[in-house]
Formats: sequence, structure tokens, C-alpha cells
Amino acid sequence: MTEPPLLEVTGLTKRFGRLLVVDGLTFEVAPGEALGVVGPNGAGKSTMLDLVSGVLAADAGTVRFAGRDLTAAGAAERCRAGIGRSYQIPRPFGEMTVFENALVAATFGAQRRLRDGYAPAAEALDRVGLLGQANVLAGRLRLLDRKRLELARALATGPRLVLLDEIAGGLTEHEVAVLVDTIRQLLAEGVTVVWIEHVVHAVLAVANRLLCLAYGRSLALGAPAEVIASPAVREVYLGGTPESAEGGAVAL
Repeated sequence: MTEPPLLEVTGLTKRFGRLLVVDGLTFEVAPGEALGVVGPNGAGKSTMLDLVSGVLAADAGTVRFAGRDLTAAGAAERCRAGIGRSYQIPRPFGEMTVFENALVAATFGAQRRLRDGYAPAAEALDRVGLLGQANVLAGRLRLLDRKRLELARALATGPRLVLLDEIAGGLTEHEVAVLVDTIRQLLAEGVTVVWIEHVVHAVLAVANRLLCLAYGRSLALGAPAEVIASPAVREVYLGGTPESAEGGAVAL
């Protein structure tokens, strides 16, 4: 028997004034899967994560997680339900230690008592390779470690699903490789991942499927190699407006 999807997004739509940013987006993510999301700038990728995580309210459509309709739920409720989120630009509490940053997520994000947040915070730091810097002020971290801390704060909430927004951006090739290894380990531990990324080779190293967005719509969804090879996807990245972008997702 096929396991039901962990995340189900149906007809998700968001406008800012007259600008249609996300247009009837529909996709599913299976438990333990890594779904990569690519697309040109302005395709609606980060807005999609905002809608799934509850940072923004959708104008239309539904978001179901673990069989539960969370469409009307805010970000805090979705976090408690098991959806963790990292952001493109890490903004840690710079005057707090690395451990204190993770502890804030483990307590406030997951609504634990302070004493109950210590172990999850330490575990999250250990999972991303930051436990040895637990007492370092977060404002002194290099970019890779700030990215790791951003991921650790998401993990400290105890998520079943982690949404990653361009977490590899700005890193060196070596640092990207380290980050990919970390995400592979999370997947091995059973965490489900949706990863938006412009560093395409990084997301291809872990993704089971790839979703390409264009003009707020699903242009292609399927096996990563097939999506990357799609003429419609290539045309969008080269600045065209293929007919397939107007007609919905390419079946791959």
C-alpha cells in the first residue's frame, strides 16, 4: 500500500495587488522525500515557501500536512505541527550564543518549557556540526556556519518537514559539499525536505524529484534529469516564454 503524502498543496494562489505571484500551484511531497525547487528569479519560489510555512496567507488553495488541513493555520501552528523553515538570508540573534539561538527555536518554536528545550537544541546543533561552537556568539560565525545555524534552528523545533530557501547561496564549492552531506544525513534520518536552490548541482545531489516554477506556475515536475533536460525549462532559464508555461506543468 502506498504511503499517503506528507505535504499536499492544491491550487495555491497568492497576489500582491495586481501581481499574481503564485498561480494555482499543486504538488505533493512523500514522507522522506527530497523535492528540489528551481526556477528563474521572480518565479514565486520563496513566496511558495512562505505560503506553505504560514508566513503568508494564501488567497486560494489548500495546504494539507500529515492529513491535516492547515490552510487557515498561522506559522506558529504549522511549526508545532511539524513544518520547519530556514530563510535565504540567515539572521541569527547576533549577541546570543549559537546554543541560545537553537534554544529559542526549541522552546518558543516547539512550545516547550525551557528545561525541555536544552536536549533538542543540543541535538540540532550536533546534527549540523555546530555543537563544538555552542558557546560562540552567533554574530561571529562565518557564512557557512550561519547557514548551519539557520538549519539547526529549524531542526530544533522537531520538524517532520524542513523547507530550505537557497541555503547554498554564497558558499564555496567545498562549503556546498559539506552542506549537501548534512542534508543527506537528515534524509537518512527520515526528515522530509523541500529545497529551493539556485545552486542547481547542489539540489540535484539530493533531490528525488525536481519542480521547476515559472511565472508562479509549475512548469515541470518529475525526475531531476528529465526536468533539467526539458526544452520548456531550458527556454525559461534563457529568458523565453514557452507555450508550456502558459498551459501548465510539463508531464515528465
